[in-house]
Amino acid sequence: MTIDIDRLTEAELIDLNCKVVERLRLLQQMRAHKQMLEFSVGDRVAFQADGRGAVEGMLTRYNRKSVTVITDDGHQWNVAPGLLTRAAAKPQARPNLVRLK
Repeated sequence: MTIDIDRLTEAELIDLNCKVVERLRLLQQMRAHKQMLEFSVGDRVAFQADGRGAVEGMLTRYNRKSVTVITDDGHQWNVAPGLLTRAAAKPQARPNLVRLK
């Protein structure tokens, strides 16, 4: 389907623009949603933060276009799901076992 935009009126161009922008937003939301489904709340994830290097934490919430990640030191990040990778599980602290003789 070809649209000859040279023949459209200003009102028709504005209407077409609104429809194009709406469609692009929908496609971007669908892409983000698909990427979000690759992770579950509670998963350990990692991402690269500008100027900070790798950041790891737990995915705690899905947002409309991003996910919320809480780092081990308590900082909260809203991250696009396309930037996430799975992180190795955080090692659990083992209690010191005392042997009884």
